[in-house]
Amino acid sequence: MTATPPQDKGRDPSARVYAPDFLTDLFRNPLDPGYADAAARRATVSPSRLRRVLGRPVSVVVLLVIGFLFAVAYRETMAEEPGRAKARAGLVAEIKQREAETDRLTARADQLREEVGRQRDAALSGSQASRLRNLEAGTGLGRVRGDGVVVRLADAPRDQDAVTGADAGPSRVLYSDLQKVANALWAAGAEAVAVNGQRLTATSTIRSAGEAILVDYRPVTSPYEVTAIGPGSMRDRFDDSRAADLMRDVARTTGLSFGVKDADDLTLPAAPQPRLRYAEPSVSPSPSGSGVAGSTSPGPSGSGSSPSPSGGGR
Repeated sequence: MTATPPQDKGRDPSARVYAPDFLTDLFRNPLDPGYADAAARRATVSPSRLRRVLGRPVSVVVLLVIGFLFAVAYRETMAEEPGRAKARAGLVAEIKQREAETDRLTARADQLREEVGRQRDAALSGSQASRLRNLEAGTGLGRVRGDGVVVRLADAPRDQDAVTGADAGPSRVLYSDLQKVANALWAAGAEAVAVNGQRLTATSTIRSAGEAILVDYRPVTSPYEVTAIGPGSMRDRFDDSRAADLMRDVARTTGLSFGVKDADDLTLPAAPQPRLRYAEPSVSPSPSGSGVAGSTSPGPSGSGSSPSPSGGGR
């Protein structure tokens, strides 16, 4: 312990002066003294006459150049707007034309398919034609009729935030929702299922592309109707499924529309004809010892190993 100096014994402890540390001095005087000196010099020394004379024209020229650039940019933007609008209108018209052409070709394909079916039934015997029609109905390649269930899903109305104007809350039907509903209907005993008129088969896909939902690469929009033909117990089995419980909970919490109803005398269209792919035999390997340059014959010693398909040896 350090002894107290004799001269500090009679001094009041509250009158002791402490030297400020670095942080205390920094907070008390945040501005560097050099800035204060420069400001004081500018206040006492007036700028030169040449500087005053040259400062105003330079400022005016800078303002004129900036204004000219803004005017040119605005003019170029307005000049290109008709061209962009025309290009956009042309693309919209071309899309509508393509859609109309696709619908016309689809209708023509359906007519030709029906004609082929009639010709085929006339060429086959009654039992064979009936068996073929049953197979087409089961695989989705034939149009079917019967009683069933219609599950309707629709996006919730878009509510905008009063302050920001942005859409509030999730309100869209997801592609996974349609997948769950379709799979639950199949599990409930459905014999044929369609989404907005698009027949589902064993190779059908339901996926998303951005904000659009595609069924077999064809877009579908809200409201979505999943139609299924099946036995009378299909409605009760679907209502008891996990997918139906999940969709009811989602509809209750987000405002999304979900409903199930029985329907009589439904007609589901046939799915498009699939593109068939046929296997072809591979080229037979050359026999051993044929004398072809670069050929190797495998042996127990493994000295003549052939290269792998990727080009590297093993």
